[in-house]
Amino acid sequence: MDCNTLFITSLNSGSNGNCYYVGNNEEAILIDAGISCKETEIRMKRLGLSMSKVKALFISHEHSDHIRGVCVMARKYNIPVYVTPGTLLNCKFSKIKTEQIHHLRSFETITIGSLNITGFPKVHDAAEPHSFIIACGDTKVGVFTDLGIVCEELIKHFKQCDAAFLEANYDEDMLHNGRYPYYLKRRISGGQGHLSNKQALDLFMEHKPAHMTHLLLSHLSKDNNSPELVQNLFETHAGDIKIIVASRYIETPVFSIGPTAISNVIAETSQLNLLDQLILYPSAG
Repeated sequence: MDCNTLFITSLNSGSNGNCYYVGNNEEAILIDAGISCKETEIRMKRLGLSMSKVKALFISHEHSDHIRGVCVMARKYNIPVYVTPGTLLNCKFSKIKTEQIHHLRSFETITIGSLNITGFPKVHDAAEPHSFIIACGDTKVGVFTDLGIVCEELIKHFKQCDAAFLEANYDEDMLHNGRYPYYLKRRISGGQGHLSNKQALDLFMEHKPAHMTHLLLSHLSKDNNSPELVQNLFETHAGDIKIIVASRYIETPVFSIGPTAISNVIAETSQLNLLDQLILYPSAG
């Protein structure tokens, strides 16, 4: 496999937990650990991925759906945790060894084997939230969720990506007409919460790079969005870019990203069958 190839999957994406895997043949990282360590292990095993390759956790911000599994995972596998000082102050990581915690600085590149990870600030209602670019050779993958607005840094980094996890949290009409109380609607759509389908689509249409091959639409609202709606919305404008909607119930397949890579779908049929079951019976997940 080309040394520039990255393997990516969403292990879970949504307000019930977020965890994104990015790696190559030798090492990998997780962006956020918002589901339990046990569930992370189960989902990675189904995909044929090994926790032994995970060399670091990177934390985007302190909300519970991004850090729920951090302490157990870090302790069990002795994995370093990279987190901004502001985020760390708002997390209860006392059970993690001090030497495992590393301060993440804006725009500083952290090297994990042949992976280069760079965090940059984003707009969200958290202490010091960051998005991430993961590079291996010339291949770059972005993790862009929990975004209040499309800022200049987001545009700059999105334009570099061969693949990206991009938030498409809510449909504006569904949110406006839905059951949420006014204060929560304002929190979501008020500029420090989440990106709407339209905001994400505008970013995609105006700034997608010619070399982008995959877009994983992420952090969809359970109540204010529809996977089918957002899939159809983006596919209309995607051209040759593969559009994948990341689930809040199950992992996506693993995709190979790089100049010579072909989508690598592992056990897709069985996963889709399991997804159907979990949608019908969410407690099973």
